[in-house]
Amino acid sequence: MRRFLQPQNLIPVAIIAAVAAMVAYANVRDGRRSRRPYTAAPPIGAPGAPRTSREDLDRRVAEMDARLAKHPEDAGAALLLSDALLRQTRITGNPGLALRAEQLLTRVLRDDPGSYDGNRMLGAIYLSQHRFRDAIRVAEKNRDARPYDPVNYGVIGDAHVELGHYDEAFAAFDRMMQLRPSAASYARVAYARELQGDLAGAVEAMKLAAGATSPTDPEALAWTHSQIGDLYFQLGRHHEAKTEYAAASQAFPGHPFAVIGYAKVIAADGDVAGALELLRRLAENSPTPDLAARTGDLLRQLGRRDEADRQYALAEAGWRGDAPEPKNLARFLAEHDRKIPEAVAIAEAAAADRRDIFTEDALAWSYFKAGRLVDAKTAIAEALRTGSRDATIRSHAAAINGASTALASR
Repeated sequence: MRRFLQPQNLIPVAIIAAVAAMVAYANVRDGRRSRRPYTAAPPIGAPGAPRTSREDLDRRVAEMDARLAKHPEDAGAALLLSDALLRQTRITGNPGLALRAEQLLTRVLRDDPGSYDGNRMLGAIYLSQHRFRDAIRVAEKNRDARPYDPVNYGVIGDAHVELGHYDEAFAAFDRMMQLRPSAASYARVAYARELQGDLAGAVEAMKLAAGATSPTDPEALAWTHSQIGDLYFQLGRHHEAKTEYAAASQAFPGHPFAVIGYAKVIAADGDVAGALELLRRLAENSPTPDLAARTGDLLRQLGRRDEADRQYALAEAGWRGDAPEPKNLARFLAEHDRKIPEAVAIAEAAAADRRDIFTEDALAWSYFKAGRLVDAKTAIAEALRTGSRDATIRSHAAAINGASTALASR
């Protein structure tokens, strides 16, 4: 672990920063004074920008759409619109919004390939689309142009994390912390600690992220409090988890991370019907494959198997189509004993592209369900290599190791 990921080096500072998982752009006026018209305004979540409530985000999108309808060449409006669309992607689960943001940026960069702001936003969009190597390529180019901009190191680190390149990721997060402790850098420290099994340290860092987030950015506050809730849930501290999810909902009513988190806690505490109702209401506005899978699991707990199967079909279709995510699909198929040979093929293809612990876990569980115990042991060892305390990975490891022990004792 690099030194800036250690607790003693996390110095609280009151820096207002944009949301940790999304990347805001800055310096919108640099090199642009010759281009007119050019809409210049603080990006979403930055000081002086409009609030990030659901209504304010809708308003920003409408305003920039109207501006671009009158002035299609307004690169500033395109950047601001892309910024807002990225944030809306997170709260709706609609991948089409990120695609539209990319199309907007493509036009900006066609006219001005050297646009630093446009290229930096492009890195964030590639992350949201799971185009991690493209995100690294763009962010490294931006880093070379402006080596003291911490945002680029966040994008580089995020992409390396998703690819399973943890040393490179943590080095990038270290540099980000060196350059500017902020909500964004604290959140990345928290995730690095979580990956390494230090959940208490992750809570500490994520609380610093919450404290460094602007009160005018309620969407980021909701996201951050939801992450703290998830960490408390992993620690088995359900009361604290519910408190954090409630704080997230107060900041941004109906935020999907808060609703899903709260439903998860009350289901674990025995209120399965209440959790199901929360997820169903959320699905009316923000349907995702993950939400369908969670809903199906709750329905199955209640013995409503036909309804559960319909939700599982939606989840599978979503992960194959609108929101393709091979590791999630493979794990889902294996966990629900559906199409196991295909689950293995999907997981193997995913692991050939990325070696993060969650992809390795999906591969291990697919092998296990296919009866390939030796291969499962090899893959689960890779899933455990960072020291993560993820409950699903740990439960899969226990099952695989138990089966191996039983086989050896025959």
